[in-house]
Amino acid sequence: MTTETNSVLNTVKEAFAPVTEAFTKLQNLEVPEAAREFVKKQAETAKVRAADFHAGSEKVTAAVETAVAGSVAEAAKISRNIQQALYQDAEAFFAGIDKLASAKSLSEAAQIQSDLVRARGEVLVSRAKASTEYLGKLVADGAKTAQDNFSKVYSKTA
Repeated sequence: MTTETNSVLNTVKEAFAPVTEAFTKLQNLEVPEAAREFVKKQAETAKVRAADFHAGSEKVTAAVETAVAGSVAEAAKISRNIQQALYQDAEAFFAGIDKLASAKSLSEAAQIQSDLVRARGEVLVSRAKASTEYLGKLVADGAKTAQDNFSKVYSKTA
């Protein structure tokens, strides 16, 4: 029975040998230099466009902020923060593409992608925490302002 088991095992190994060999070669497959350069150039072009868009949005926000006062200043601040976050995300995305384009094998690309995903997760957690703190401050300040306004109205009528 042991020889039959070994015979079946050897037959299975031989049957899957081409798949195993192909998978081994695929892991070490080199990405052509021309392809990497093309991706880098496209990422750089997109990065420049994102910077131009960011500069334009800053001008629009500055115009809005100048034209309107009070609570709109907070809205402009929020808008700026969102724009900055979007710009940082775009920069990180293009930097990630640049890093991925530099990968010479699929295993190296997988490691780079894993590192990028982990870093983006940390950024998202940090932003969520900052947003929660900022929102809490806005609510507290808004409640204080409402309370002050209510007390002014109440004291005038009393």
